[in-house]
Amino acid sequence: MLVVATVVGPAIQQAVDPYVRTVPLRPHDAQIVMDGVDVDLVLVSSSAAAPGSPWAHVGDPAVVDRTRALHWVLESAAARGIPAVLLDDAPAPPALRALGFDRIHNGDAGVPLHQFNPVAADLVRGPEAVYVRAGAGDRVPDLLTDLGAGVTDVDSPGLADALRAANVAVIPGTGPDHERVRRRAWACGTHVVAHTDPARTGGEDLAVSVPRLRAAVPSSAEQRTMLRQVFFDAATPVRLAEILEGLDLDTDTPGAELPLRGRAVAVLADPAGEAEADQLADDLLAATLRPTEVVVPGAAARLPGVQRLRAEGVIVRSARFSAPDTPEELTRDGDRPRIGALGTDGWAALAERATAPWAYPWTGRVGADRLADLVCAAECSGADAVGAPASDGSEDTGGDARGQGFFDRARTGGTQYVFVSAVTPELARTPLLRRGWNPAEWNRRGNRLLALGPDHGTAPGGGADGSAHSAADASTGAIG
Repeated sequence: MLVVATVVGPAIQQAVDPYVRTVPLRPHDAQIVMDGVDVDLVLVSSSAAAPGSPWAHVGDPAVVDRTRALHWVLESAAARGIPAVLLDDAPAPPALRALGFDRIHNGDAGVPLHQFNPVAADLVRGPEAVYVRAGAGDRVPDLLTDLGAGVTDVDSPGLADALRAANVAVIPGTGPDHERVRRRAWACGTHVVAHTDPARTGGEDLAVSVPRLRAAVPSSAEQRTMLRQVFFDAATPVRLAEILEGLDLDTDTPGAELPLRGRAVAVLADPAGEAEADQLADDLLAATLRPTEVVVPGAAARLPGVQRLRAEGVIVRSARFSAPDTPEELTRDGDRPRIGALGTDGWAALAERATAPWAYPWTGRVGADRLADLVCAAECSGADAVGAPASDGSEDTGGDARGQGFFDRARTGGTQYVFVSAVTPELARTPLLRRGWNPAEWNRRGNRLLALGPDHGTAPGGGADGSAHSAADASTGAIG
């Protein structure tokens, strides 16, 4: 994992923490920490200069001590060959940009999906419509007040919960906050209405769109499409990869690949013959998130479908794998829990050869977006395994009378994006599969399981903004 010395605002710090190992610097100890720790990158954000921050007004000639401390950090980094990057995410003294950065990135660190996501959205209470103000002094349109819309600010700590609770968010129609809030709303499964000028609104557009969308819970297909778009285009690992592209980092792996390594997936498969191997190749080559590697038994590695995967650049590993053939072995194997046609010991043997942090046991035909949705769900939730709920979904899902939830309601296709006690595992941490445990015991052994129901097709228009990801985009999702 990349080791990064940070001089950033709290929002940036929380956004990047899961994806890099951060070493926060403060004005009073920056020199001591920099001298005592080997770091790969220095990351500074303009938001660190905000009032109330330890680095408040850094870069302002009037604040000599903090500016001198940061200048020393940058000089020390340059002398050691460590790149320094400035995220220009907020207003700051102009002199901050001139302190000597290797790269200045205009914008923030992307959408942190571990904060903005639809997990357990039905448990969040709040208005079904919310107005997101660009600043605390912005006037709320009278129409939205009459409709009972909630109000929050773009920099509010409660923004994620406000978006999760709502079915529609009215956001700034222009300015630097428009795209940032729109992507965060999509990640939370919320419809978006852009509102340009509250002071001159006649109310016609909002009077129609807000009541309609307020009552319309986004369908499972709509929500997955919005979330998937953010996952591929604007999530924090993707943004970090863009920022690090081309920087000369002292690491064995190119810097742009490091933030995306947490998305790497090993597909474990035991194709029974040429037809299944061809199906495996068709599924994986059409996937919008292409796996990093495929692990198969040694005998299956020679099948044409597996060879086709290797020819397309997918790493193929083989595992020593012996099928039961004596009566005793057949009886013993038949008593073991199974995932698909293979017992847990078989999946464990394949997982031993995998190097990716996530493993996907392939048991048959899979949709093009399924792997991306599973990895996205894991990134949102921090779960140890993701899959279809093990129950039949007939029990009450706990929705309230207002029907504010997105996923765990009958009308959205069953229990989804909620933690449960048992799943039929589709994606799991590789070390967990290596254990060979019965999946029914995973929760009792302390693992967090997230339910993600079956695919429900795609929303109209493909992507959340009219675009759609295809297999051609697969290489942008995860890098091993």
